[in-house]
Amino acid sequence: MRGAEVPVRGDVPRTHRGDGPPDAPVGQRGPAQAEVAAALVATVVFLTAIAPLATDTYVPAFPAVADDLAAAATQVQLTLTTFFVGMALGQLIGGPVSDQRGRKRPLIAAVVVMTLASVACALAPGIAVMMVARAVQGFAGGWAMVIGRAVIVDLASGAQLVRVLNVIAAVGGIAPVAGPLLGAVILHLSGWRASFWALAVLGVAMTVAVLLVVPETLPPAARHGGGLRAVVTSGRQVLRNRRYVGYVLVAGSSMGAIFAYVSTSAFVLQSVNGLSPIVYSLDFAANAVGMTIAALVAARLAGRVPTRRIIVFGQVPALAAGIAMLIGALWFQTPLLLVIVVFFVLMTTAGLIGPNGGALASAEVPEHPGTGSAVLGFVQWSFAGLTAPLAGLGGERSAVPMAVLVIACTTLSVVGLAVARPRRTTGPAPGPPEN
Repeated sequence: MRGAEVPVRGDVPRTHRGDGPPDAPVGQRGPAQAEVAAALVATVVFLTAIAPLATDTYVPAFPAVADDLAAAATQVQLTLTTFFVGMALGQLIGGPVSDQRGRKRPLIAAVVVMTLASVACALAPGIAVMMVARAVQGFAGGWAMVIGRAVIVDLASGAQLVRVLNVIAAVGGIAPVAGPLLGAVILHLSGWRASFWALAVLGVAMTVAVLLVVPETLPPAARHGGGLRAVVTSGRQVLRNRRYVGYVLVAGSSMGAIFAYVSTSAFVLQSVNGLSPIVYSLDFAANAVGMTIAALVAARLAGRVPTRRIIVFGQVPALAAGIAMLIGALWFQTPLLLVIVVFFVLMTTAGLIGPNGGALASAEVPEHPGTGSAVLGFVQWSFAGLTAPLAGLGGERSAVPMAVLVIACTTLSVVGLAVARPRRTTGPAPGPPEN
């Protein structure tokens, strides 16, 4: 491992240019550093795949879990809710802790606990144990995700930060595609418990990757003092940053729109429009590919096109798609062609809104990268946990709640971008271009 070659915050000077992230570090990176950075990005992508893999591989097995554990369907669904709650809390706590204790050791602890929780899920004798194990699994997974993001914020800035986070989001979009397919294959070849054994194996692989690839990116001199008071203080400091809060709202509401789609798309396409599970899976995969391509395009545009403008390019069609879905659901029996187009637009534009909003939010609080990432992750998964059950209030044959949630979340995203608007400056010379 050559982690010592990776520059950490404080090694090089940075400046801030008004809107968007701070400028990139001064100086050039050598080939060895680029190689380490690529391995590091791959490891963070691995960590961000925890949530979709731990949910999508498990959802196809819900009926089997209910039968095996003698549980009601609502009890099995609660295991998904406890996972989301754990994810949100894990990110909220893990980020500040990593600001105090450093990145690597808390990250190793998180992936080890997540692996053990996956084993507990595989061995669960009843639904109560499953709920608790899923909560712990989500907590550790969220802890690992937020520290992985903080590591990137430690090392990158400016257009590079936006670019790297978009690449992570784009490659991470493969997990929602592979998750349901992997879960269906595992369920076909074995029982539902095998999916958790598979997650445990992935946890071991993540532990090895962190040990070999991830350096300690937060030196002791840059850490904040420990204790609950320091956690609360750093949280207050990031929440006082108006533009940070605005960008967090952009990213969080985008996550809410995504999970409104995820939780209802199967019912809308299968129950309402009669698609087979295989055709539905293909459409789901195509939408995820659209989001991945959009995030990759956004990564290529970083530093060339203002990041706020890219977010607007996503918000306008997303809002139009939500309105079109509401009209179709209320007056035209939710026609198939409309649904396919709307879902593709929603997921593709999510690749422009969420990652860029998150990147700009992280860049606003470089002095507290762990806490900034923690609050961001907490808000995102809180949106996910809230919109997923609300979207199903209309039952299996109504897309109205989902459409209303998409419109509401996209509107909140627009409000967030307005809240995060840069301050107008006066003077004879204009400032540098906005990010």
